[in-house]
Amino acid sequence: MIRAMTESTSASTSYLPERARIFVAGHRGLVGSAVARRLTADGHEVLTRTRAELDLTDTAGTAAFLRETRPDAVVLAAAKVGGIMANSTYPVQFLEENLRIQLSVIAGAHAAGVGRLLFLGSSCIYPKLAPQPIGEDALLTGPLEPTNEAYALAKIAGIVQVQSYRKQYGAAYISAMPTNLYGPGDNFDLETSHVLPALVRRFHEAREAGLDEITLWGSGTPRREFLHVDDLAAACAVLLRSYDGDEPVNIGCGEDLTIRELAETVAEVTGFEGRLAWDTSKPDGTPRKLLDVTRLASLGWKPGIALRDGIASTYAWWREQG
Repeated sequence: MIRAMTESTSASTSYLPERARIFVAGHRGLVGSAVARRLTADGHEVLTRTRAELDLTDTAGTAAFLRETRPDAVVLAAAKVGGIMANSTYPVQFLEENLRIQLSVIAGAHAAGVGRLLFLGSSCIYPKLAPQPIGEDALLTGPLEPTNEAYALAKIAGIVQVQSYRKQYGAAYISAMPTNLYGPGDNFDLETSHVLPALVRRFHEAREAGLDEITLWGSGTPRREFLHVDDLAAACAVLLRSYDGDEPVNIGCGEDLTIRELAETVAEVTGFEGRLAWDTSKPDGTPRKLLDVTRLASLGWKPGIALRDGIASTYAWWREQG
């Protein structure tokens, strides 16, 4: 079912009301907050609930909320996320919590008659050694990266759930796979963060402490693609309006760089002038992960924020938070 069945995509067709009521699940996270900002700016009414107000792993409670509010669309951005260390240490939580959220929200949306849903996954769903750049048809063609396999499998299950609702009920539900994201609202906790915010914090603190060397995990040679979360939000708005296909859609910028190059850029932005050392006993993860964004580009979207500019604005945002 992962392979394309039918695809009715047209940039001239709108699958979303001009002034829609949209529930953004996970609105306090990096992705959800950016999507909520964008949809609000586009004139939509954005519905949100905090975790204290609505536990998305609670199937009955989530279903009741969706029945009561009956949004025109749902964006499922809520997820348990983390870097290599967190994924390697807590695979049970990354698998089970994400499965519960997805089952609860997607099934609840259908039961409440929600006509439109966008499920946001992750580029880690693709095989570790997938051909580059990675097209959507690479899914399930090879072994996953072991360090985040549990999380990836949960996200793959979400894609299949969306496709199943399309096949069985004709639901206009879609899924998108973002590349590595960063921006305001990111997680800068060194135990659970992804690579870019972790580098920002480490270099900032090293500069403040006057250190002359930082040791980083791995060899620095893996290549990664990074997209500002506001560019992601713009892409999500396009997909909600213009895409109604069975296959997931990659969201990326179409360019990558080595982790070493990323570290050097972050060091420059944060003002750290010390030496970079690399601990090659630590895992590198997938050697390269660059997404093929041809399908998304065909809908008229392209990124607008250059990486260095995005890192600089993200660093400024983080410092403003104290």
